[in-house]
Amino acid sequence: MTKWQGFISEKNYIWSFPTDKTDDVMTNNLFEKIENSSPIDFGDIFNKSIELFKKIWVQGFVHLLITMAVMIPLFAVMYIPIFALAGLSGLENNYGEYGDYGYPQEELSIGLMIIFIVLVLIVSMVATTFQFGINAHFYRVCRQVDMGEAQSSKYFMFFKGKYLGKIFAISIATFGIALLAALLCYIPILYVMVPIHLLGAIFAFNPDLSVSDLIKASFKLGNKIWLIAFGLIFVSSMLAQLVGMLLCFVGIFFTAFFVYMPVYYMYKEAIGFDETEPKEDTLLVE
Repeated sequence: MTKWQGFISEKNYIWSFPTDKTDDVMTNNLFEKIENSSPIDFGDIFNKSIELFKKIWVQGFVHLLITMAVMIPLFAVMYIPIFALAGLSGLENNYGEYGDYGYPQEELSIGLMIIFIVLVLIVSMVATTFQFGINAHFYRVCRQVDMGEAQSSKYFMFFKGKYLGKIFAISIATFGIALLAALLCYIPILYVMVPIHLLGAIFAFNPDLSVSDLIKASFKLGNKIWLIAFGLIFVSSMLAQLVGMLLCFVGIFFTAFFVYMPVYYMYKEAIGFDETEPKEDTLLVE
C-alpha cells in the first residue's frame, strides 16, 4: 500500500497511514478482531444497554450539559448575519418610501448571506468536532462503569495534543461522507449512519490509529453487523425520545445519551478490550 501523509498536524500524523511497526500491529490487530468477531445478539445488547443506562444516566446528562454549554453560544454567533440582514430589511421598509439615500442595501444583503454561509460551515465543523470529542470520552466512561473501574472526569481529554487535530479531521471526513450520502438521494444515509455511529467508539478506544484506518475499521465493522446495528440504533433513538417526551419533554435531556449504550456494547462484543489498553492518565502522553 502506498504511504502518504497530509499536513493538517504539525507532525504530519493525522491523515497518514501507519509508518512504523507498532502502528501496523495495532491496525492489523483491530482489523483481525473485526474479521474474526462473533455475531452480536440484539436482545442481549439491548438488555445490557438498559442496565448500563441505569448506572450512568447522570454522566450522560453531564456530558449533554457540557455539549450544550458550547453549542448554544456557537449557534448564536452563527445567526448574527441573519439578525443584521433582518435589521437591514426593516430599515429598507421603514425608509424606502422616502426615497433612495444611496445605501448599497442589495450588496450588503449578499455580503451578509456569504458571511452566514461561511459561519455555518465553520460553526458546524467546530460543533461536530466538540461533540465527537465529548462523546468519545463518554464511551470511555461507559467502559469504566461497566468494568467497575474508577470514573474519569477528564471530559476534555481528547482536546489536547495530537488528538484535537485528529477529531477535527474525523469531523470533516464524516461531514463529507454524510454530504455525499445526502446528494445520492438520501437513501445511502441509512447505510452510512451505522459506520458513523461506530466511529466514535472505535476512536475512543483506539485513538492512536490514523483517521483513514479508523474510518476503514468503522465501515468494516458496520458492514459486518449492519442490520442488527441499524435496528439497535433506531430502536434506542426512538425509545430515548419517547421516554423523554413522556417525562414532560424535560426527560429528553436525561435519555438523549441512551443511544450510545448499544454502540458501546456493539464495540465490546465485536472487538473487545485489551488488558494493556492505556488509561486516561497515560493516553495523552506525546
